[in-house]
Amino acid sequence: MNSGFYANLPPLLIWQPTDHENEREEDAVLGIVHVDPCIEENGVAHHTERFELMNRHRIDGSPSLLVVRRGQPFRLKLYCNRPYDEDHDAVSIMLSVQPMNGEKVSHGNGTVVYLPLMKADDNVSEDEFGWKACLDAVEDNMLLVSIQTSVNASVSRWEIAIDTKFADAEQTKNFTVPDPVYLLFNPWCEKDAVYMEDEQMRDEYVLSDTTLIWRGCDRSFHPTIWKLGQFERDVLDCGLLLLSSVGRVSATYRGNPVRIARALSAAVNSNDDNGALMGNWNTHFPDGTAPTAWVGSVDILQQYYHTKRSVRYGQCWVFSGVLTTIARALGIPCRVVSNFNSAHDSEASLTIDYYFGENNVHLREFSSDSTWNFHVWNELWMQRADLGAGSDELYDGWQAVDATPQEMSDGMYKLGPAPVKAVRRGEVNVLYDCDFVFAEVNADEIYWRYKGPDKAMKLVRKDPLRIGQFISTKAVGSWEREDITNVYKFEERSCDERITMMKALKQTGSQLARLYMNEEFHDIDFKVDIRNDVKIGEPFTIVLTVKNNSEERIYPVEGVVHVDTVLYTGRLRKPLKAIPFNIDVEPSSSSSLELIVDFDEYYNNILDQAYFKIVCSASVKGTNYEYFAQEDYRVRKPDIKITLDNEPTNGAPLYITATLQNPMPIPLTNGAFRFECSGVWQSVVIPSDYIEAGEMSTVRFRMMPQFEGRAQIAAKFNAAELNDVDGFLAFEVKENAEQNAGRCLKDALVFT
Repeated sequence: MNSGFYANLPPLLIWQPTDHENEREEDAVLGIVHVDPCIEENGVAHHTERFELMNRHRIDGSPSLLVVRRGQPFRLKLYCNRPYDEDHDAVSIMLSVQPMNGEKVSHGNGTVVYLPLMKADDNVSEDEFGWKACLDAVEDNMLLVSIQTSVNASVSRWEIAIDTKFADAEQTKNFTVPDPVYLLFNPWCEKDAVYMEDEQMRDEYVLSDTTLIWRGCDRSFHPTIWKLGQFERDVLDCGLLLLSSVGRVSATYRGNPVRIARALSAAVNSNDDNGALMGNWNTHFPDGTAPTAWVGSVDILQQYYHTKRSVRYGQCWVFSGVLTTIARALGIPCRVVSNFNSAHDSEASLTIDYYFGENNVHLREFSSDSTWNFHVWNELWMQRADLGAGSDELYDGWQAVDATPQEMSDGMYKLGPAPVKAVRRGEVNVLYDCDFVFAEVNADEIYWRYKGPDKAMKLVRKDPLRIGQFISTKAVGSWEREDITNVYKFEERSCDERITMMKALKQTGSQLARLYMNEEFHDIDFKVDIRNDVKIGEPFTIVLTVKNNSEERIYPVEGVVHVDTVLYTGRLRKPLKAIPFNIDVEPSSSSSLELIVDFDEYYNNILDQAYFKIVCSASVKGTNYEYFAQEDYRVRKPDIKITLDNEPTNGAPLYITATLQNPMPIPLTNGAFRFECSGVWQSVVIPSDYIEAGEMSTVRFRMMPQFEGRAQIAAKFNAAELNDVDGFLAFEVKENAEQNAGRCLKDALVFT
């Protein structure tokens, strides 16, 4: 298929005998006049029937193309100019990778394969690389052929040519199949490096075209629906384009999932190359789409495929969603992982160091370490034979891969594949980038007090518990959250967890390994409480409680509680409100103070996604003890409620109602709803110019699902005053008995 916009494909090649050959028709060399790719049969057998490429009525009018998985046979029907004579006719099939980016293909590197057509009763085994072509049946002028592909074959577009001749003669005829065959990884094949045994997991991590991505902070997080759309138009072609032109993975190595994963982590972002998606962590996006406005990956990949320019803009969950789409399209099991209080260890120390001056100002120039409210990456399932003997038990399985540009690896912004099993054991030197992932989920936060250039730094506090909370992914077969924190690390405060941390620190040669036995002051405890279910539009209250554990001594305590609005990465702080305090805490008692933040105070200062950083610093007079703590907070946004007005059946109109209540005391203007659905190749956009304060807005529209089975509707609402509002609904599409096979999907329509 041509890159760029669709071009007319060449017509079917039909061999026509010459006049000379007509004179001796009984001696004519067997000729192939047509090849049927057996779309429906192969689609079911290879779990590829949902690819838009395979649809017999493609929306752009192009012919259907065959998509199959390596390591298992696919069938072709060869129609000949005369009946096949098994005693005299010889047939051979050549498969070659369709070159991309001027790459070379040859028999020597496995990108060109020659296969003699063997009879089924010959009992001929596969060649040493796992390829074989068998004649399954003969019916008049038709040959039913099975082609067994290698379990290590290049994941690419392959071209097929067929040679025919008399068995004892040199004269041959050649037929080139006009359309390529797409060959994918095969998680259903035991010998494939991405084999996944559990059927439910394959359904979830390969075939499901919608997922949930958790965002927020450890106090308040929620799922965002994300339409992956790995079967939709241009997506598979875009994935192959990114691998070859951006990831620079040649056809020779496109069968290796480790190389594929590492290349995709770089090719999805644009930092080092013309990758698919440009990152932007500012607060305004005038020359592109805000990351919070995307509902899924399809628009991003289609736009990139046609323009060959990086799409603007993405943040971590967008990068992760796009990588998930490409991985599943290629056949690699993949899932999205969210980590709350995620460490960004820029100094490879396995600690996150914060430095504060005498006035409690964060001295960012001392360290570029940071803690993100949340961070989203991927896990890809594969074997790690590249890590040597015993890797099956030690390192096979889920591999962390991150397409968000944070730190360089081998001179480029990429990360992984890092074996999650190695991360849990603190094996930070295992390839690739286990040290960075270990720090993301298990680093200790260290707080330092800077008192001047001629004075020693003071270690104020160390927090071994805050980093790596509620590590989450979508549960298999349900729309619930699965907590996988224990997959990445041992239980906090456990002996195993501390031993693992010390092991990792020693492997990196960190001098901070000696800091963990410092004595601490325990007479005074501090606790910060915030109500977690506050909706945007409502005030929220921060309560600081200071408890005196001493039965004899009064402790004077002074400090400040302040609130900043921040990006979810912790950067770009904007001071909001502060309350200083100076209190005497009586023995065996507690004192509390409240900081109330009203809607009018925070709304005009709120930054993208409505995150707050709550900071408390204090000192206990008469002691050397200082306290410092940070808490992340986010006011909750409303949900879009979705209901179905009729029973969903494939190929029939489905009527849908969506409602949204404005939770704020101000109207919403210049808004729009956006809806996407599984098996529907066009989104629905409905303008909503004005929603009064407290008003319920209702929209109705219709879609036409094409496939029976599981489906999901993803919804997003953005307005000038309120953005990043979403909702979703999962449902089952029943078979339509009156639906003709392969009926064309109609455009989604909005109606009043």
